Amino acid sequence: MIIITGTVVIDPTKRDEAIRIGCEHSARSRAEEGCVSHNCYFDAEDANRIHFFEQWRDMDAVQRHFAVPESGTFVQQIGGLAIIPPEISIFSAKPIEGAPF
Repeated sequence: MIIITGTVVIDPTKRDEAIRIGCEHSARSRAEEGCVSHNCYFDAEDANRIHFFEQWRDMDAVQRHFAVPESGTFVQQIGGLAIIPPEISIFSAKPIEGAPF
């Protein structure tokens, strides 16, 4: 599984636009083959910080996702609302069996 996390701090006057863009991007992405989950969340401690959390079946699905023109458009749009450069991290993950909880 591939996990992608992203963070963007937005201009407070653009919050409604960022919510719309983020939710549209997440909904569209969830419809893509190989997407396990894709959501955006506002930070409880900073109302202007949005976190993105995505889970993808494999790297092929991620590469297809980034090749979709709408994904590039989203990156440009959300970056245009940011007051500092957005951050993104990509991880390869596997479940831990027998976790102590």
